[in-house]
Formats: sequence, structure tokens, C-alpha cells
Amino acid sequence: MLSLILAEDHNIVRNGIRMLLEADKEISIAGEATNGLEVLEIISSGVKVDIVLADINMPEMDGITLIKELKLKSPATQIVMLSMLDNDKYVSQAFSEGASGYLLKSVSADELIFSLKHVNAGGQYLCAELAMRLLNKSISTVPLNRINDNVEYSMREIEILDLIAEGLTNNEMSAKLFISKRTIEGHRQSLIEKTGAKNTAALIRYAVLSGIIQ
Repeated sequence: MLSLILAEDHNIVRNGIRMLLEADKEISIAGEATNGLEVLEIISSGVKVDIVLADINMPEMDGITLIKELKLKSPATQIVMLSMLDNDKYVSQAFSEGASGYLLKSVSADELIFSLKHVNAGGQYLCAELAMRLLNKSISTVPLNRINDNVEYSMREIEILDLIAEGLTNNEMSAKLFISKRTIEGHRQSLIEKTGAKNTAALIRYAVLSGIIQ
């Protein structure tokens, strides 16, 4: 069970996010906060927390300051930013201070839940929208001969890679391939582990540069 604190100062937004998270039986909401100080108070009370999902813009203590404080007071707790801010400066600052993920509030429920589970498993995550922007900036500058891929992929994994590149969600792939959403998630996690990609866009980039998909 993934234990999580949700930090968001807008009640309507926080309630909506909570409803999405509570729909997954593997995620437990350990507490809610409207700013970073409240997050630290919840953690100092002894509540077990695996991940803090926090906005950047919050009163009293913002998300970036919370990252710094959390790394000092509870280094085992991961923090994922969920923000409207899509400027590269904020993304870089969040990761450099110790965040494990950065998501825009426009992410789908599937990507939100997948990213939290990926971070809880020890990974880092940048949402597909931001990652695709970085991909578009860099893909033409990376020579194909830098990819040395000795990893073998099953036909099913290649099929799923193609569908990911087409932009299908886990639910849509499940319906198209007539397999469960959990199986899709398993293949997706396996692909990320095999390629060393940190997120969906990096996975697609790797697959294209490696010639796995066209």
C-alpha cells in the first residue's frame, strides 16, 4: 500500500485529486494539507508517508521550500510536484532540490497513478507533456550510433510501445489488446526498467532512436 499526503491549497482541486487517488486500492491518503508547514506537521506526528504530492504555489511554505525541508526531516519520503507551472526553470529547480517527480495538473488519472507507483518503486518521473517538449528539442541532435541496445523485447512489448507512441492510455490499450489494465502496467514498467527510461516520453525517444519502433 502506497501511503500519500496530498498538499494543495485549493479545496476543489484537492478534492478532485483525492477522488482520483482513492479509486486505486493500492493508494492510501495518509493526510491532506494546504501548505508545506502542514505537511511537516503530519509527518512529525509519526504518520507513515511514502510520497508527498504537492503543488509548488502554496501559502506559508511553498513546494520548493518543502522539498528542502522534507529532505532534512524525512529523507526517506519522496516528493512529487503537481503544478500548473510548465516552465523548465521550475522543473529543473524541483529535481535539483530533490523531487522525485514533476507533473502538470493536466495529466490523466492513468499517468498520475502510474507516476506515483513508479516513484514509490524507486524511480523518477517527468510527465509526458513536459518530457515530449524536451524530446522535441533534443531528438534531432542525438546520433543513432550512440544507442547500443542489446536488450530483447517481446512482440507484446513492441506492440505496447507502438500504442504508447500513438498516445493511447493504459485503459485504451487494455481495451484494444483485450488484456487487463494491470497487465498493461506490468509491460510498461518492464519497458521502463529494460530501457532505463525515466518516463513515457523518454521511453518513446529511446524506442525511436533504437529503431524498435518507426
